[in-house]
Amino acid sequence: MKIHFVGVGGIGMSALAQLHAMGGDEVSGSDRLINKGFTDLPIWQTLKKLGVKLYPQDGSGITEDTDAVVLTSAIEPDNIEIQIAKKYSIPLIHRSELLAKHVKENKTIAISGTSGKSTTSAMMFEVLKAAGKDPSLITGGVLLSLQKEGYFGNVYRGKTSWLVIEADESDGTLVNYHPQIGVMLNLAHDHKDISILKGYFQKFSINCKKLIVNAEEDHLKELLGPAQTFGLHNGNTHAENIKLDGFGSSFTVDGIDFKLNLPGEHYIKDALAVIAVAKEMNIDLRTVSAALENFQGVYRRFNSIANINGIEIIDDFAHNPHKLAATLKAAHLRGKRLQVFFQPHAFTSIQILLKEFIECFSENIKPEDTLYLGEVYYPGGTIPEHISANLVYQGLKHLGVSAVYTPCRNEAAALIAAKAKEGDVVLVLGARDPTLTDFAKQIAEKIKIKDTKISPCKTCLLNTKKIV
Repeated sequence: MKIHFVGVGGIGMSALAQLHAMGGDEVSGSDRLINKGFTDLPIWQTLKKLGVKLYPQDGSGITEDTDAVVLTSAIEPDNIEIQIAKKYSIPLIHRSELLAKHVKENKTIAISGTSGKSTTSAMMFEVLKAAGKDPSLITGGVLLSLQKEGYFGNVYRGKTSWLVIEADESDGTLVNYHPQIGVMLNLAHDHKDISILKGYFQKFSINCKKLIVNAEEDHLKELLGPAQTFGLHNGNTHAENIKLDGFGSSFTVDGIDFKLNLPGEHYIKDALAVIAVAKEMNIDLRTVSAALENFQGVYRRFNSIANINGIEIIDDFAHNPHKLAATLKAAHLRGKRLQVFFQPHAFTSIQILLKEFIECFSENIKPEDTLYLGEVYYPGGTIPEHISANLVYQGLKHLGVSAVYTPCRNEAAALIAAKAKEGDVVLVLGARDPTLTDFAKQIAEKIKIKDTKISPCKTCLLNTKKIV
């Protein structure tokens, strides 16, 4: 087939594009980031090596002989590529419909939940590999172990029929999947109202041949039914002898010792979900234990960028209140004081979750910490009127939280470099924006050379006045 992906730089879309290119299809893709001048990203290099042809998102990549155009819920109906596809009567396929086809054709383990899907999918993949299952993987995170093997890291084509995927609830597409084993990690208010999300999860639970559910999540309790369960302290699979520190954790399950090299209770919960699946598949728990101890993690999930004079800089994907709270709690295990830069990933997230963002930061930014709020990431498209990260700042200011709103990254980096001291942990948090890791490295460099000079950058929203 000749397939064109609209928004091919997205983590989920790029995974499918790679998989189809590996399978022999003629693949092309477009992305707004190319329109904005981002032409040298690592994902572009990976796609090009696989023969994927890349275009700006202007319709130039779609021709009359294109067999299908794949899109996501983030693509507006008036997008030029949709209009051109309709002009040529080319079938439009949602990303989830294409993924559902792969789910149907394989023995699939689908990981769902508001938070933790990428890490849990990665852990599940590593456990199946260690057990000799040689699975395929389609995920929204980049596995560091796969990167070391020369892959981009968010997809792997195995030799068996086992497949591990993420089942996304943000746009309701998880209802399209009918997996062999379905996992429900958690359910919190994120992209939609809880009542709507519960409906999605209810439908997903019916679609699963076998279901494994977190027994300790209030919003999932009504879905437990005959499902196998897991939890920190409750469920068919639960942890005992839990020990936590700033660099990892240890615990036991059914008398077997487990160790994780990532800090935070949320990673223990992810691991327990994987252990529950392994038990369902009759995989020896000693094999699971060894795989989890060797687990190298996922790109931008608590990745340590540098440690300069006792100041550690950590890069993390956390972007919704649920993920942010977990990451901040883990970071507090690691450092005496936090310097936190957060860039919201979408204007709609501020619009929908303003109250939750304010609550999250007011509860997890301690008096000695400082939060630096950057402006919302804007890749293009339509945005709600009058929505800004400044709204979060104003709410925090009212509560007396130590926060600064600064839409200029150079200013944020200089302020952090000036304030950071030995024992601090500097966090760079946010999703979607491919430049955040480079920004974390920029902060590290400023701290290293003790550069606290503020030099405004042309790309920032300099017309937005910083509020102190």
